[in-house]
Amino acid sequence: MAFLSARAGRARISASAAAAQRARELRAKGVDIIELAQGEPDFNTPDHVIEAAHRAMRAGQTHYTPVDGTPELKAAIAQKFRRENGLECKPENVSAGAGGKQVLHNALAATLDVGDEVVIPAPSWVAYADITFYLEGAPVWVATRPENGFKLRPEELERAITPRSKWLMLNSPSNPSGAVYSAGELRALATVLERHPHVWIISDDMYEHVLFDGRTFATLAVVAPQLAARTLTVNGCSKTFAMTGWRLGYACGPVELVRAMGRLQAQSSLNPSSVSQAAAVAALNGPMEIVRERCAEFQARRDAIVPKLAAVPGLGCTPPHGAFYIYVSCGGWLGKKTPAGRALENDADVTTYLLESGVAVPNGAGYGLSPYFRVSFATSLPVLEEACRRIDAAARKLS
Repeated sequence: MAFLSARAGRARISASAAAAQRARELRAKGVDIIELAQGEPDFNTPDHVIEAAHRAMRAGQTHYTPVDGTPELKAAIAQKFRRENGLECKPENVSAGAGGKQVLHNALAATLDVGDEVVIPAPSWVAYADITFYLEGAPVWVATRPENGFKLRPEELERAITPRSKWLMLNSPSNPSGAVYSAGELRALATVLERHPHVWIISDDMYEHVLFDGRTFATLAVVAPQLAARTLTVNGCSKTFAMTGWRLGYACGPVELVRAMGRLQAQSSLNPSSVSQAAAVAALNGPMEIVRERCAEFQARRDAIVPKLAAVPGLGCTPPHGAFYIYVSCGGWLGKKTPAGRALENDADVTTYLLESGVAVPNGAGYGLSPYFRVSFATSLPVLEEACRRIDAAARKLS
């Protein structure tokens, strides 16, 4: 359509959103589909958070607020960073938006010029590359290896940095691989980054409370304080408190960057929902026991389905160390034919075949590393077990 801008053409639909939408369409037609595409906890928002939102509405907190967060919210976020992470953060270092994705978009929009490079370990969340591409930056995928736990190695980072590099994206625990960086591993990357002062870092900590097997969380600006002045630490309420629909993300970073992000937000959405902000204050300041209980449930699901997926002919996977995804290798399916006689040539063909078999999952190409697909285990164990049964049945029909 000639009327549309080139910018509109650069706005892409993510692999996970496309898979989830296709599942919804098929369900509307009466097709039995198990959707394991979206990263959304199946738990409800904790009661004390919902009650806080209700009180806020009754108290008249339904009007405009400061663009990037109320004073109460910024104080709660700054306290959270100090209390839980040991990160020195003041309200003036805080920016809140309508979800972590908006916060990331604001940061990249405030800093990227045409052709500026963003270094992205692969696999990584699809939005990093998609937002960079939309803003006319250049995503630079750096393939990681399963034998390294899908974690970026210092020598790989060194090779990827050029004079045009503007940002490095780090996500731990990782979507989609479940990789978790230790403090030592982050320090090793920091040693490389110290040699390249023009490279800033976005540390996406959205899954910090979904850690398995007793692992502890580490974030770059704390383990490498010499880099804090060029690190934006991003987090949110969606995964920790099952608040995906509330749309409340936040970040702590250098004041000049935070102010620029606020100016951009003022020209798009203005403030995040006033009610969501009140709910987030209650979540951040409230008890954490329910978060730990839900993490234990995620780990139980992981432990139940990883062996089932690993036993499927032609597939391979290792247990994730955090988040609620399994990145499944499907290289053993490539070159085989479906019962309809179609050859599986790539992971997009694999996920199309799985959809026909009753399971909706996104393919690995969108996450920068093929041939894989991502399974979200943020749903009930009986549903997950049935999905594994369908995947296994699909494998045994290939020739």
